Amino acid sequence: MAERHAPGSQAAGDPSNEPAPGQERAAAAGPALAATAGHVGPTAVTTARAAADALRSSRGLPADLRDDGCELALILGSGLGPLADEVEDAVSVPFSEVPGMPVSTAPGHAGRFVLGRLSGRRVALLQGRLHAYEGYPASTCAFPVRVLHALGAERLVVTNACGGLDPHWRAGDLMLQLDFINHTFDHALTGPSDGVGPRFPVTFDAYDEAYLESARAAARRLDLRLREGVYLAIAGPAYATRAELRAFRAWGADAIGMSTVHEVTLARSLGMRVLGLSVVTDMALPDGSEHATGDEVLKVANLAGERFRALLRALLPEL
Repeated sequence: MAERHAPGSQAAGDPSNEPAPGQERAAAAGPALAATAGHVGPTAVTTARAAADALRSSRGLPADLRDDGCELALILGSGLGPLADEVEDAVSVPFSEVPGMPVSTAPGHAGRFVLGRLSGRRVALLQGRLHAYEGYPASTCAFPVRVLHALGAERLVVTNACGGLDPHWRAGDLMLQLDFINHTFDHALTGPSDGVGPRFPVTFDAYDEAYLESARAAARRLDLRLREGVYLAIAGPAYATRAELRAFRAWGADAIGMSTVHEVTLARSLGMRVLGLSVVTDMALPDGSEHATGDEVLKVANLAGERFRALLRALLPEL
């Protein structure tokens, strides 16, 4: 997969790649202070369109992707990035090379856009995402969805690694997201209205019912066990306490993680059809003797990767 650079960006290793005035100071202050302006209200729409235009102008991008845009977008969570290696005619652009796009600092997140073809569809993938625990507000965590929408995507598949709250589940299970609980104390649409979606969007049925049925049918064809449940998001970076896990389970949550809900909220506000899939990488049980580490989470995600990719390969032509 070739790595390209957006026009006007500075290529890695270029001797002229010197920081502009103030860049060193912003970088030292952390990524959240370096690039979060322009992610709310009408300005967010303009910023996203500029980012999409830069991606369309990437060298080597097939003409139909440049002219007709992407049909489908995917966001690949922790340890799930290898699906991007299957994209044909792929052009890869690091987040840092896209105007207005913050960088991802999370483990297991490559932090780049991948455009090309997958399962016969024109796709745009996020190989990695942005999180609140990196210091980003919800509007910035969701901003890549605006870019994907500006690239023409009207369908979105979000994926993540999560902890299982249902004691009958096991690490390595795949889960179909039926609904979500936003417990991050932030919201993707806080701030001025963007003038595109409704000011007060309804998030009933956030996940497309027809897509849910397609996912179930694909899992049956592949003889894959596909759990179904409610995903709850916290801001992190600390894992939940035992008392919190008991509370979340009582609320009706089946899985817990630190992402996804802001992306889904914004996508639905923009009118995108959404499907959510998770890999249960550890069991977050309040009476357990220990909690998985970050490295263990990535290891399980990698082990479950082939089943996850097989499900997506079977599903994408139907979306």
